[in-house]
Amino acid sequence: MNKRLAAGAVALVGLGVAAGIILVSNFGGGYVSSLFAGGVKNIGSKNPPVAVGAQAKAINDAFIAASKANIELSFDNACAIDLAGRNIFDIVKAGIYPREFACPDPAKGSSTLDAITKDGIQIKVKVRITLRTNIEKLVGSAAEETITARVGESIITAIGSSDCYRKVLERPDLISLYVMEKKLDADTAFTILSINIIDITVGENIGAKLQSAQTEVDRKVALVEAEKREKAAIARQQEAKALAEESRVKILTAEAEVPKAIVQAFREGNMGIMDYCHIKNIEADTEMKSALSKQGTP
Repeated sequence: MNKRLAAGAVALVGLGVAAGIILVSNFGGGYVSSLFAGGVKNIGSKNPPVAVGAQAKAINDAFIAASKANIELSFDNACAIDLAGRNIFDIVKAGIYPREFACPDPAKGSSTLDAITKDGIQIKVKVRITLRTNIEKLVGSAAEETITARVGESIITAIGSSDCYRKVLERPDLISLYVMEKKLDADTAFTILSINIIDITVGENIGAKLQSAQTEVDRKVALVEAEKREKAAIARQQEAKALAEESRVKILTAEAEVPKAIVQAFREGNMGIMDYCHIKNIEADTEMKSALSKQGTP
């Protein structure tokens, strides 16, 4: 009888413990430790905690990997990282094995960083960034995209500050050193281990293109100004012709008044026949000189 009571008591205790683990697991987001002295079951030489529940395998593997690699990983931080939607085991692996990223990311539509030196030559570069994850800073810090953007901006600035494209081709490592000195991994969850320019090519002569375009614009402006001056000259010429015609009309009008004046002078006795002949001689002499001058003109 006593043996049966003891067995029943053990069974009830076991059911209660199992129910408690299931209950807490359902309401604890899958981060419940096995119920051993203090709520965390320890395994391994360095006693990493062991989680049970939906995310148990990833968390347990992460603790084991962190313990073997001497990486500090608290249980609360692991839970926060997992709640943020990140795979904690992949994060720990990234802390052990540095990750490499292409800058810029070809998947986002651009395969090179394009910059222009002061002499107008376009330089295209491909960059590889090597990062190591700082697990303790992962929650609430900037991600890989921030570092990629910062590195890209700094490289474009460095190339744009170069006086000659040949200097960039001769010493691309100077650009990497310049970018590394700027500490672009501040306020991020990563440490930049290296920035390497894996490809550098010369693009178009943007300066020459801009100069050619400016020359074409200046040429068109000069043509427009020349057309304006030509039209103004034509207008002045036409105006001069109009003034000449107006003067000619006035001369003809005055000449038409001469016979009338002569008749009036005859009537009033102010001019005799000899005077009239003298006037005719003057007219004939004038016409002869005019004819001779026209013949001598080539």
